[in-house]
Formats: sequence, structure tokens, C-alpha cells
Amino acid sequence: MALNAEKLSIKEVHRLLGFQKQPIGTYEMLLSLEPLTSFEQQELMQIAEDFDRYLIADKVPEGLVKALTTFPLIRLAGFYRYPVELCLEESIDQISIDDPADEDTVITGRFDILAINQTAPSGSQPFWILLIESKNSAIDPSVGLSQLLTYAFTSLMYQDSVWGLVTNGLNYQFVHLQQDTPPTYQLLPPLHLFEVDRSVLLLQTLKAIRQIALPDSAVA
Repeated sequence: MALNAEKLSIKEVHRLLGFQKQPIGTYEMLLSLEPLTSFEQQELMQIAEDFDRYLIADKVPEGLVKALTTFPLIRLAGFYRYPVELCLEESIDQISIDDPADEDTVITGRFDILAINQTAPSGSQPFWILLIESKNSAIDPSVGLSQLLTYAFTSLMYQDSVWGLVTNGLNYQFVHLQQDTPPTYQLLPPLHLFEVDRSVLLLQTLKAIRQIALPDSAVA
């Protein structure tokens, strides 16, 4: 039986993949956050203004959410630069469920955006830096959490941890997943594009995630 990751609930993800949720974490404990430059703050304000213009008119579909917010933000954070490589809308490897109660069950799906470091020494598998799942502006980001956990599950076979982000363009939910027995995930406080302090923290977080995965590469 094939299950689509998009249709799974958090409860099903916990049962099928063994994930356990950890207490909410803090950005400062997990990442080294650096102040934004004046240019970065101006660009961040422009991204918010551009998105607001579309949001006022109507709900923004998923494709426009990515075009107006996700791609500009990750570009500003340095994810377009070598050795980062972006993968878009690719199918995940089928996940076979190792449980007699779910015999012959596999999970399939297609992630939105994946940033990887092709130069990382992780055998034949590229190092996952950040997995992003986007939704249209009318959908709460938490709806995409089960998909993100499922898509990131196989990467934890090859690396200790991976960052995830679920967003509807306006709200941003970061997730930190770790390779444990069983695998765990930790939600971070939600961020918001239209609130100055939380939008600054959003870009700081994206920059810090890129830097922690690529410590020898300049982000600026």
C-alpha cells in the first residue's frame, strides 16, 4: 500500500516513522545569530511590501508565495551561492515501513525546495542544509509539518540533523530534526514577515542555518 506524505497526519507520522516531539527550543541555543546589514534590512522590508500588495488583493497561491517570499529570502540569506545547490519539486525515495503491522506499506511524496551542500563528505549522499515546504497564504503552515518530517526522515540516515521550514509566506515555522533513536524534532517559536523583530529573526535564522552547514563559506 502506498501512502502520500501530503495526506498523513502528525499522529500517523509519529506512528509510522517513530518521530518524537521535543520541547520548543530557542534560536539562540541552536544557532549563532548575527546582526543584519542596512542593505539586508531594506531588502527584507521590500520583500514584505511586495507580498503585502498581493495579500491585500486576495489569498496568494503557493507558487506566488515561493516567488514573492521564499526565493527572495533564501537568496538574500546566501543559499544561491556555491557550494549550495537548490532542488525543486522532486520526488522522495519511497520510505518502506519496517513494522509487521504495516507490512508492504511505503510512503511517497514530492518536496518543494531543498538546499543541499554537494561538497560535504557524507558518502554518496548530499548533505541536506534546509528543507522548505510552502503553502498558499490561506493555509496555516502547521498543515505542512507532517510532510516536512516525512521528507526529511531519510536524510537522517546520513547526517546528524537537518533544518526544516514550513511557510505560507506570512508565517514561518522552523523545525530542527535530529538523528536519535527514535528520531526527534523540535519546533522553534513561529516567525512573521510583517512584524519587524520577528522578520529580522527570520532572515538571521536563514543566514545562520546556511553558515552552520558551510562554516568556511562567506554568506555576505
